[in-house]
Amino acid sequence: MESTLTKIADAEKVYQKIKRIAFEIAEDNYDETEIVLAGICKATEGYVFAELLYKELSKISKAHILLTHIELDKNDPGNSVVELNLTEEEIDNKIIIVVDDVANTGRTILYAIKPLLSYSPKKIRNAVLVERKHKLFPVSPDYVGLSLSTTIHEHIKVILSEPGNEGIYLM
Repeated sequence: MESTLTKIADAEKVYQKIKRIAFEIAEDNYDETEIVLAGICKATEGYVFAELLYKELSKISKAHILLTHIELDKNDPGNSVVELNLTEEEIDNKIIIVVDDVANTGRTILYAIKPLLSYSPKKIRNAVLVERKHKLFPVSPDYVGLSLSTTIHEHIKVILSEPGNEGIYLM
């Protein structure tokens, strides 16, 4: 673990936030029969967050929860191909919640949502574990675990896939 990391939230606090977000989603969609959680980039902490959210939401919601992912280049989403791992039937008239670990400028979430607009979802929302206040794009997360005001030079690192090191860190 890098010594320049400052822990903002430990594993217990992170999992508490994930449970709270799951309850918010369940309450906002109590009358729905299906909810689609679409984690951004399967090989990232954002997708691990989506998996943990899926696990908690499945425990408390009467809706069928579908977990999937959206693939794009998080470093350059505007110039990357966005791959939806959903069929038109899985999108149309469904509640789609785009899930990522950190919302910084809003760019990644915006480009992940863009191809969904080619279909007819009932509602699109987004959930993030950490929201930073450096928006360059008009994206405001609907479900937020922790909202942080940081300098533009500071970075947030979420670790969910390393047992014993789980947490939210300031770099």
